[in-house]
Amino acid sequence: MAQHQTHSHDEHESHGSLKSYVIGFVLSLILTAIPLIFVLNDIVEGTAANVVLLVTAVLQFVVQLFFFMHLKEEKKPRWNLMALILGLVIVLVIVIGSIWIMGNNEVYQ
Repeated sequence: MAQHQTHSHDEHESHGSLKSYVIGFVLSLILTAIPLIFVLNDIVEGTAANVVLLVTAVLQFVVQLFFFMHLKEEKKPRWNLMALILGLVIVLVIVIGSIWIMGNNEVYQ
């Protein structure tokens, strides 16, 4: 009876296949190499370099969510997605606030 309950519990968990992990890993390597190659070879500079870095970072984040965190495979209400969005909002507030403070922190003498 205990084996049946364990098997029933395992059916509800979704795990990726080796193929999806390999695809995610290869995409992660490519998305890591692109900005590295662009910046180190002076293909882009300044604002263009920042855009390349930002776009590849966002794509890297999406790859991690779908291939390693299995966000697309959820069948229940997306509580994990809501928690993720809340975490992203908190991180963005901290990062943007810190940049704003550092940019506007003038020392008056």
